[in-house]
Amino acid sequence: MTLDKIHRSRTQSRVLAFLRSIGHSGQLSRILRRIYISVLVLAGFILLGTLGFYWADVEPRSLSDAFYMTIMTVTTVGYAEIVPMPSLGGRLFVGLISIGGFGTLTFVFTTLSVFFLESDLDHSLRRGRMQKKIDGLSGHYIVCGFGRVGRNVASELAVTGRAFVVIESNALVLQEHAGKEPGMLWLHGDATDDEVLLQAGIERAAGVFAVISDDAKNMMVSLTAKQLGPQARVVARSHEVQNSVKMRKAGADAVVLPDFTGGMRIVSMMVRPHVVGFLDEMMRSDRLVRMEEIPLPADFIPCRLLDLKLDSPEYILIAIREASRWHFNPAGEYRLAAGQELMLMATAKGRLEVEQMLGLA
Repeated sequence: MTLDKIHRSRTQSRVLAFLRSIGHSGQLSRILRRIYISVLVLAGFILLGTLGFYWADVEPRSLSDAFYMTIMTVTTVGYAEIVPMPSLGGRLFVGLISIGGFGTLTFVFTTLSVFFLESDLDHSLRRGRMQKKIDGLSGHYIVCGFGRVGRNVASELAVTGRAFVVIESNALVLQEHAGKEPGMLWLHGDATDDEVLLQAGIERAAGVFAVISDDAKNMMVSLTAKQLGPQARVVARSHEVQNSVKMRKAGADAVVLPDFTGGMRIVSMMVRPHVVGFLDEMMRSDRLVRMEEIPLPADFIPCRLLDLKLDSPEYILIAIREASRWHFNPAGEYRLAAGQELMLMATAKGRLEVEQMLGLA
């Protein structure tokens, strides 16, 4: 399958999910339209009944008496007749108002019940389906916090074809972005809560991003994540330099300081603009090329680099990392062994090809 086909397949799945969401919203819109129409019809019956009782051929009555009689008739409560209707025509009029008004009133309340049940039931079903998908994930990533940084993290994971689950405590933020990305898996809750992380599949996750705007919460996420899923790599965000050491002690494998990295990037834009421009272009490229690292598994059988036949337009081998040493542009006779890491410039498809070749996917 070519990269274009992968993009086309993703686009089609997003369109189908969007159409399904439109279908559900259309159903609720139809129910709301019925409520509006039935309320107008009910108001018409009340107005007609009020005028009818007010103009009845009996002694003069006030509008309040006429309105009171109409409400008693429509709701079938039947208190004392303030406006008696002795004639046959008057009684037929009361009967029509009673049947029509009560029927419309019943329809209004029934439709309201359907509307609320439809909304609650649909939310429960969607929540259940989403949890079932989360339970089926393995080797995925958990994004704790869906602010500006969290959204960029999720976007990069989605672009590179990696499964992820978002945890966010602000329900409004989730609702807004869940509508834009119908296929996104998310949980509403506190990422520092053990139960929420377990629901997100922390025991099967490959990594956790602690990118909440609060350093203390990121520290708690790092600590909790490492306790529940020691196999997961934890990358935390820290605003204060002094908190980065504490986060590492709490369990974070890496800590990112946005202010520090921002300063480094500003310098790079000044002294090596073409390198930064190349990396930026790579991030914006339509081919979705990224720098990827793929570890050789523990059961990897040692062999020469050329024996792997790493020859594809979807990736380029840049270097091999062995312990703390780097081997750039290695020759074909270079010996590969378990524990080394391949550094590639690759598309999502290329990364998957190499992982399948090594038995990692």
